Amino acid sequence: MLSISLSSHPAVGQVEPARFKQIFRAYPGGVVVVTADSGAGPVGFTATSLASVSLDPPLVSFGIAKSSSSWPHLERAESVVVNFLDAAQEGLARRFATSGIDRFATPTRWHRLPGGEPALDGVTGRLRLAVEQLVPAGDAHIVVARVVEAWQAEDARPLLFHNGSYQSL
Repeated sequence: MLSISLSSHPAVGQVEPARFKQIFRAYPGGVVVVTADSGAGPVGFTATSLASVSLDPPLVSFGIAKSSSSWPHLERAESVVVNFLDAAQEGLARRFATSGIDRFATPTRWHRLPGGEPALDGVTGRLRLAVEQLVPAGDAHIVVARVVEAWQAEDARPLLFHNGSYQSL
């Protein structure tokens, strides 16, 4: 049995950023690309923070850094799309994680959904979301959104991020 003395723990809020990052590098996360268009053209970013929040109503959440170039657009978006990536789509994940480029330029294949949202082609699944709440959280925002449409391909192999690299099951 593991015994931990409370006096050996630092005070709340005292964990160093490098230690925090190290802990979460060992925790695998599914890789998605979040896309939106608030009227100034399509934007998107790679995320590993997608979480199911509620079944009824169906709600999900994800985080976005305040410093992200996508944040000013996402902040004004009424809807977004979560694109689930396949294990073979590491290049797409890297593209949407790269700053200073047109992420929707060739070779990215994408289309618009009937509501105007940008959606990536060839993904293993997709959620169309209505943004419900934006919650400031440290150096990020947490987006809480209601699932209004869902689609999933057959035989999907998810792309994962673990220990600083992309992986598959």
